[in-house]
Amino acid sequence: MDSNRQGDFTLPGEAGYEQLTLSLAKTWGADVIRDSDGTKLSDEIVKAGYGIYSTICIIRQHNAFAQAHPESQQQVFLCSDPVVAAGETTVISPLDGYFTEQFEINASAEAMAYWQVYDRTVNQEVPRNKWKYQNGQVTVTDCVPWHEYTVSFLCWRIWEEINMYNHTTNHWTSEHLRQLDPRHPGAWAYMCGWLEDWCRQNPDTTVVRFTSLFYNFVWIFGDDMRCRSRFTDWASYDFTVSPAALKAFEAEYGYALTAEDFINRRNLQATHMPPTPAKRDYMAFIQKFVAEKARELVDIVHRYGKKAYVFYDDSWVGMEPYGPYFSSIGFDGLIKCIFSGFECRLCAGVPIETHEIRLHPYLFPVGLGGLPTFSEGGAPEKDALQYWRNARRALLRAKIDRIGLGGYLHLTEGFPAFVDTITRIAGEFRRIKALHEAGGPSVLPCRVAVLHTWGSLRSWTLSGHFHETYMHPLIHINEALSGLPVEVKFISFADAENGALKDVDVVINAGRAGDAWSGGEAWRSEKLIEALTEFVYRGGAFIGVNEPSALPGYHTCFRMAHMLGIDLDTGVRVCHGKWQYDVETLPGVFLCHEALGRKDRLFLTDGKAKVLSDANGVPQMTVNQFGKGLGIYMSDFAFSPESARMLLDLLVLAAKIQNAPYLSGDPRVEAAYYPRSQTLLVINNADEAVSTSVQLKGRRLDVSLQPMETKEFSILEGE
Repeated sequence: MDSNRQGDFTLPGEAGYEQLTLSLAKTWGADVIRDSDGTKLSDEIVKAGYGIYSTICIIRQHNAFAQAHPESQQQVFLCSDPVVAAGETTVISPLDGYFTEQFEINASAEAMAYWQVYDRTVNQEVPRNKWKYQNGQVTVTDCVPWHEYTVSFLCWRIWEEINMYNHTTNHWTSEHLRQLDPRHPGAWAYMCGWLEDWCRQNPDTTVVRFTSLFYNFVWIFGDDMRCRSRFTDWASYDFTVSPAALKAFEAEYGYALTAEDFINRRNLQATHMPPTPAKRDYMAFIQKFVAEKARELVDIVHRYGKKAYVFYDDSWVGMEPYGPYFSSIGFDGLIKCIFSGFECRLCAGVPIETHEIRLHPYLFPVGLGGLPTFSEGGAPEKDALQYWRNARRALLRAKIDRIGLGGYLHLTEGFPAFVDTITRIAGEFRRIKALHEAGGPSVLPCRVAVLHTWGSLRSWTLSGHFHETYMHPLIHINEALSGLPVEVKFISFADAENGALKDVDVVINAGRAGDAWSGGEAWRSEKLIEALTEFVYRGGAFIGVNEPSALPGYHTCFRMAHMLGIDLDTGVRVCHGKWQYDVETLPGVFLCHEALGRKDRLFLTDGKAKVLSDANGVPQMTVNQFGKGLGIYMSDFAFSPESARMLLDLLVLAAKIQNAPYLSGDPRVEAAYYPRSQTLLVINNADEAVSTSVQLKGRRLDVSLQPMETKEFSILEGE
């Protein structure tokens, strides 16, 4: 791989470490130097001839203004822990159990109009004349003894969550940063003026790197370290709420929202659950607002001759990159922090000029899991290779323009193996990018649609990184798909009902009963059932994972049981007989039994489905012929190189592809062919040396690769 090209690399610099900064910039071939939170760039670095990214967080660098205008701070609805009434009067302290350094009760008259008290035992709101707030407590009268009561209330968020995380995890000792709400007119005027001044005062900055925009993903801390994170959702809109937002929503949509629309019986509106109609409306309302405000900021940056990039993490809520308003903002680039392949694909698919990924590990003493990274006991070079293994297979499939790092550069001192590893990674990345620029890789004639509630809005993601959603089968499906040579799109149930199936060969539905990914109530639609049934009957394929299409109240639990040939017993079939079966194999399909679950209560519906894997006498993977198409079921799916190959083999089977080229004989080895360059890249995803062969068009290529090695071959063959 060519490691001599320069550029396409963003290096975090640090004042006080000028020699280190400029030396590593040369070693890694950087063309841009950036600052990170808590660091500054000296004149020696800024004047060294590199492009300069300057990091700003438009909402969290203004404590003096926030303290002078506390009404301009951001808010959230919280719900108290339930209290059981032992008599007719109950006293509730709303903030009990919450981290009081993060929240402060908003008891203003404007806020109190939205407070609600609920009898959760019967799920009914308590009339307002039956409760009052005083001195930090709510007193509820005329209670029903032994019922549970809660208070839903508005709070100021007095500590910006990313700053809070760094203080509590990385031991920052600086001032606790607050956050301003752009919906507050005074705060918005202040932020725009601040940005104008900042652009004038930083003439050497070439790119203003917005650390996202206005509203952070929801991260609610508790005061008990046994459950520090009470609620985390990277795609929740709970932190966008305020009386001003609620009034504006009512004026635009013609109906009012209440605290309960957000609290949702104390479950909050998690992205993993199908949204209510009110939530969909509120999300669209916030997305439009965020885009309009962000456009004003981008226009300011452009007036000063600078580019505007946005970091797609942290305060990104409302800035949906696959939503209807993102393109109207006018950003020049998007930067995505990545741990996995699906995050690379998420970034690469956004309609924007420059796509940049920030590699891990972050240059911090400890990683997100609390284990040492750039500190005693850490091995950051091993972490970097593991993350690169995940990213590289996705980068073979979709073009990314730039890579970079973040954090404190001085921490690399004493870790020469990490420096060498990043040098290798940078070289591999540049060669992969060059091949994409000449022409993309070939793909198999297989068009895959991932079907869930959110459709394209949540392309390539659930709600967070892999380490936050690792238990859900769909994130593992996304990770496997990110490096496979097939076309992938994400469609909603409404899309499936309205013609989207005509453009695909395989539909994947993976999730747990009732969640947004399986679909829940969406499966009540006759039109959806009819569309998918016809799609498979006429030759398509439906792959269901875990509890696909599950919805109680019908003669089957899985609404697609008739095409899958397998169903889930909810308890109603304990007296029914079960079909006997033999475990079979399918020629050409690599089976990774470890990727599957050990799910109980599954049963064959009519004995026609072929069982490919079972556990304790229960089928775990089946293939069922339905008309001209196939129904394929897996009880679970856990990503690994082997399971990714299993999924690819199933897609090849489902799409009826004969003699698929560029597949290796070892599932740990993957290959991508770039016809314009007549180049084959072969990657080894194993930690050991592998010798295998890659099927070409009409012949095989024998390859031997060292652990994690990438090799390049010149292959002269037509498409």
